[in-house]
Formats: sequence, structure tokens, C-alpha cells
Amino acid sequence: MSTVVGILGVTHDRQLQKRLGYSRGLLDSLIREFQPNVLCGEVHPQSWKLYLNTGNAQGFLGETQDEYPDVVFPLCREADIKFVPVNWFEEDVFQEGIFDRFGEECQRRLQHIHDQWTERQLAVAKTGPIPLNSFPYDGVTRQLYEWLESVNPAVHHVVWTARHYVMVARVRRAIASHPGARILCVHGADHNYWYYQSLRGEPGIDLVYPLR
Repeated sequence: MSTVVGILGVTHDRQLQKRLGYSRGLLDSLIREFQPNVLCGEVHPQSWKLYLNTGNAQGFLGETQDEYPDVVFPLCREADIKFVPVNWFEEDVFQEGIFDRFGEECQRRLQHIHDQWTERQLAVAKTGPIPLNSFPYDGVTRQLYEWLESVNPAVHHVVWTARHYVMVARVRRAIASHPGARILCVHGADHNYWYYQSLRGEPGIDLVYPLR
């Protein structure tokens, strides 16, 4: 029996949620519709332990995004969904931003280019039934991060590439630990393309993306 794995990208930005019609209610409905037994979320394992031990849902660095305490954690309790934290970062090596090493003028120029990429993403953000969850959006997103890699590969390889290798490894471990389950991966939508390329074609997995 195959394990069904779904990919669901979200936006952490409240204004963008409103602009795209990606409400908390929609997120709740999409999770319920998929009926997962397991949910792999963009939460650091240390932050998940903190939540379990103290009820603090904001993360050990205050980094946990609001959709988790607002929607995901309560729904997992209600529907008896096992939550698996898969996020990865190391505070001491995640301090430098992609543009930080450049001079002020160069940073302004790079930020302008980045803003143009963001507008290209938003132009295709509602291509499919679920905002931010479509192959056109993923195509632009992949190009954006390829550009960021060309700007500063040393930082990009740590904060993006290495991070994804760890996150997907944790998802694979969840898959191996729950054969035949329905597993939903919930994370920022920019991660969708990486999850899809990493899990597509894996033996024993029925990959569902987009969910609608």
C-alpha cells in the first residue's frame, strides 16, 4: 500500500493572505480535505519540544509562524494528526543575509531586482485553485532562488540548499516511519518546488501536488 504524500504551500504574510484570499479558514479546509494521519510542518524540533513542554507556540527564537498556533496545532489535536517538525536552521550560521556583504548602493540595486522577482511571483500566484500552489508559481520561484544563488552562493547554500536537504530528510524519515499513511507537508510556498523535485518518483509514494 502506497503512502500518500501531499504538498501544501502557505504564505506567512498577513497582508498577502488577504490579497490572495488565502485565509485561515481556507488553510483549515485544505488540511481537513486531505485527511492526513501525519503533518510535517515548518517548525524547528526544538520549538516543537518547547510547545509540548510549556505551551509556548512562538518558537525558541520566536520564529514559528502564526498559522501553526492559529490553525495547525489545534487541528492536529482535534483530529488526532501526528505532527512532525521538519524545519532546520542554526542560529550562529543563519545571521548573514544574502545581500549583507555588499555595499549600500549595491544592496539597493539587488533589493530592487528581488522586488521585481516578487512581482513576477505574484503575477502567477493565483494561477491554480489554491493560491501559491501551482507549477507556474514554482517555475518563477525556482528562477528567483537560482538568481539568489548566483548573487551569494556561500550564504545561499547554507540558508536554502542545506536547509532543504535536512527538511526533506526529515520528511523521508516520517514517510518511512508511517507506511501507508496520508502525510501532508505544510510550509512556506517557496519551498514547494524543492519538495516536489525531491519527492517525485520516490518508490512507494503517491505524491499529490497541487492538492486541488
